Amino acid sequence: MVAIIIFALIIGLCIGSFLNVCIYRIPREESISFPPSHCTSCGYELNFFDLVPVFSYILLRGKCRKCSEKISIQYPLVELVNGIIYSGLYLRFGYTVDFFKFALLTSLLLVIGIIDFKTKYVYRGTTITGAVIGTGFLIFDWITIKEFPIYYFFGAIIGFAIIYIIVKVTGGMGEGDIEIAAICGLFLGIKSILLVLFLSFIFGGIIATLILILKLKGRKDEIAFGPYIVLGAMVTIFIGDIIIKWYTNFLS
Repeated sequence: MVAIIIFALIIGLCIGSFLNVCIYRIPREESISFPPSHCTSCGYELNFFDLVPVFSYILLRGKCRKCSEKISIQYPLVELVNGIIYSGLYLRFGYTVDFFKFALLTSLLLVIGIIDFKTKYVYRGTTITGAVIGTGFLIFDWITIKEFPIYYFFGAIIGFAIIYIIVKVTGGMGEGDIEIAAICGLFLGIKSILLVLFLSFIFGGIIATLILILKLKGRKDEIAFGPYIVLGAMVTIFIGDIIIKWYTNFLS
């Protein structure tokens, strides 16, 4: 059991390294496969010893081996977070289809959320990837259970519709948020997407209030909402059923 959790952690760390490539290159509209990983300051092509997740950053003291330019702390943090998420997913779902389903979703959401946080833009390529993967799992469920998984199909529609209405009525959110919500609904289903959106508004409200109190931004400054949908989805994946059960018991 412990060995498998550690294995899931290692896989998550390694995939987290690839996520960093996506986070850096997608906003620059660069290929995520070519050229090989390199220092963005001096162009030094990284070798195997420079690419060991987290440990290379520690051993190099957060600097490029060649030019000693500082490397962003984002790189080991993304690797570590993705590794922890994968370990948590294994503990939550075991070696099941749901593990792979949510591993793909959480990694994709990490990329989308961080890019949106940094650029306030959701790139269509990332959301199309999510839609394709989600549809693939929907078709897989359809084949295995011999019944169309309408629960997830309508989850996508509800996620899309709610944010679409908010965007068109208030203009306070971006159209990319519509796509993020739709993807989350496609993976999580009707009840869970409602919880995702509920949590995202709570997280968004709390953090936005703190930002204003600390005067990190003004009232008229834009704040990306995508990261809060991502955060709401993460919480829902791990403890959504507990929250829904508690809420149902509270009302009864």
